[in-house]
Amino acid sequence: MRLMRFLTLSITVFLYSHSLSHAQQQVVDAINNYGNFDHWCVREVKESGIIGGKTKPLYEFYGNQDTTFTGKTPFSAPEGYIWRTNNVLAIVAGVVKTNNTVFPEKRGNGYCARIETHIEEVKALGIVNMDVTCQGAMLIGVLPEPITTTKDPMSKVLYGVPFTGCPKSVTMDIKADVGHEVVRGTGFSKLKPLGYNDSAEITVILQKRWEDEDGNVHALRVGTGIRRISEDIPEWINGYEIKIGYGDITSEPYYQEYMGLKTDPETAYHALNSKGKNVVIQEDGWAEPGTEPTHMMLHVISSCGKAFYGGVGNTVWIDNVKVKM
Repeated sequence: MRLMRFLTLSITVFLYSHSLSHAQQQVVDAINNYGNFDHWCVREVKESGIIGGKTKPLYEFYGNQDTTFTGKTPFSAPEGYIWRTNNVLAIVAGVVKTNNTVFPEKRGNGYCARIETHIEEVKALGIVNMDVTCQGAMLIGVLPEPITTTKDPMSKVLYGVPFTGCPKSVTMDIKADVGHEVVRGTGFSKLKPLGYNDSAEITVILQKRWEDEDGNVHALRVGTGIRRISEDIPEWINGYEIKIGYGDITSEPYYQEYMGLKTDPETAYHALNSKGKNVVIQEDGWAEPGTEPTHMMLHVISSCGKAFYGGVGNTVWIDNVKVKM
């Protein structure tokens, strides 16, 4: 009887571990396979006549160059696609507007992704005259569409996907044009140069998340790999590596303040709780070494500041993103 129980338990543990390993590998494959950026599609969206009525492209990197969608249908990720740009469709007070900050660009026989910070103009004679600083971002996670309000911009993106592995690093091919002066452009006042230079940022974070009885989402920081790009990289560097440190990294020689826990509501990450409510992820502390994560976040942004602040002209090119287990 004891032998049977032991065998049953052993088989159950094996199947559970195998299931986790398979699910983990699916995430790695979804990141790595699409992370070569060789296949793109475009949504062609006609903006409202009141702001000019132009047809604008919104790019995502799945499908192929001949895949074109028209109309203002919200983005819906195909099965197995966990990447997302922040190229987005907005319908605010009935006005249709787009913003595209990530573009396909030829590289050799394929394509790479160009991520940039620019000023988006919204003009309607005698009605609206807005200039907004828009940061480019590439991420794994969800950006639900359409955007219906400009309030609380950090809440619009749901960073991260379920993941239980502990990768060693993330590598990618990269070049960059950075260090442009930060310009504040909220759309509600004139553009204001702020007198300091901007950096791009690559972020890999692993968290152990849970939800309390009130629906708040908490997390411990399991793994951290964050790199700021503060100097130009004029030529491609292939296999640029972002190593991941586990546990409390605050005493490590490479630690910088920007690698710390996300405790500021203005810059904290968001998630949907079990009731579908968008809530702040409260990072409560550093996980003990050996803690298994529940989620992984991976994103590349052309500007490292808060929303509507950025070095206009900052551009990062990336290709061949790989998660190394």
